[in-house]
Amino acid sequence: MNSSVNVLVGLVVVAWILWRQTQKRPVREDRRPTVLLILLVLGVLQLTTFFKNASSSGPVIALLVGSLVLAAGFGVVRGYTVRLWRQEGQLFRQGTWLTILLWLVGIGVHIGFDALIDSSAKGLGTASILLYLAVSLGTQRLVVQSRADHAVRV
Repeated sequence: MNSSVNVLVGLVVVAWILWRQTQKRPVREDRRPTVLLILLVLGVLQLTTFFKNASSSGPVIALLVGSLVLAAGFGVVRGYTVRLWRQEGQLFRQGTWLTILLWLVGIGVHIGFDALIDSSAKGLGTASILLYLAVSLGTQRLVVQSRADHAVRV
């Protein structure tokens, strides 16, 4: 996929994620990570296509790994900003304004990595956006689920 398509797909996915974050939803323990798996597969495909035409030098790989570590870090922090509450015996969750702000900052930092990369790997940020989203969303989900599991026991 070219860079414009990557950006468009990334924007659509980000808008969908942000919308879903603000919705009141029940916490379900039997939930399968279907969306995460789709994002992960598409993200790996995007990166594979990108690296067919770009350098995969040590610094580029280090920036990619660093970005994914930041994705996980933002996911952990966001996981603690999600509001959890019990209503009529059911546990619910909903992202807050801080959750959304952290999503936007995290994505900005990820895309900002492109500015640090030399011309041989320009576009790595957009080529890896779906993988970044999968890692970040997955980490946030683990934290929220852990908090929910603790809330159920208490």
